[in-house]
Amino acid sequence: MTEQNETSNEPRGRHPRTAAAPGRAGAAPASSRVRMSAAQRREQLIATGRQLFAERGFDATSVEEVASRAKVSKPVVYEHFGGKEGLYAVVVDREVRALLDRIAAALTAGHPRELLEQAALALLDYIEEEPHGFRVLVRESPALQPAGNFSSVMNDVAHQVEHILGAEFRTRGLDPKFAELYSQALVGMVALVGQWWPEARKPKKEMVAAHLVNLAWNGLSHLEKKPALLTRRTR
Repeated sequence: MTEQNETSNEPRGRHPRTAAAPGRAGAAPASSRVRMSAAQRREQLIATGRQLFAERGFDATSVEEVASRAKVSKPVVYEHFGGKEGLYAVVVDREVRALLDRIAAALTAGHPRELLEQAALALLDYIEEEPHGFRVLVRESPALQPAGNFSSVMNDVAHQVEHILGAEFRTRGLDPKFAELYSQALVGMVALVGQWWPEARKPKKEMVAAHLVNLAWNGLSHLEKKPALLTRRTR
């Protein structure tokens, strides 16, 4: 009888109450409770940091923001990277290697002019396909990278271009010792255009590369063996 009376006391049309399962009350949505391995969490934090550094730069980005966007606590960021500086260093290192790998792959074989075209296109491809990565590189962080991230990459590229120009200088009867100077000038020109182009996006990257190489190559075709200034400086 007792059981019947207790059952009849439940409101009609409702199921009897059951005790809440342990840990269910106030639980967050399932998507926020997905557990990641240490490697997965590290990759997530790197991707989050990359986006924030691209948007805000190193100085304006905080560990709190990284943790908030990744939906983790601050200690998780410190555990993986030791702090903002460690995360930034990993992000920059990856972008430097990604860009250099693209350019190295472009400079494998071909006529010297084709190599210059391929190198220019490799840089423009990276800028177009990895806008966040490119912004990380061009947003300098003097406190960590006195030489500058992008400047460092371009110096490495200039050394590769120097070998191309050096061989071409010898073929044309020019002094190869000036190949380094010309390679720095050429790469600097491409780098500045590369920073301007993402905003303009005109003309198309193939046309941009063609015009850059046109200026460089046809200028090379008419180099004087012993250039001199026309202007006489007076002290």
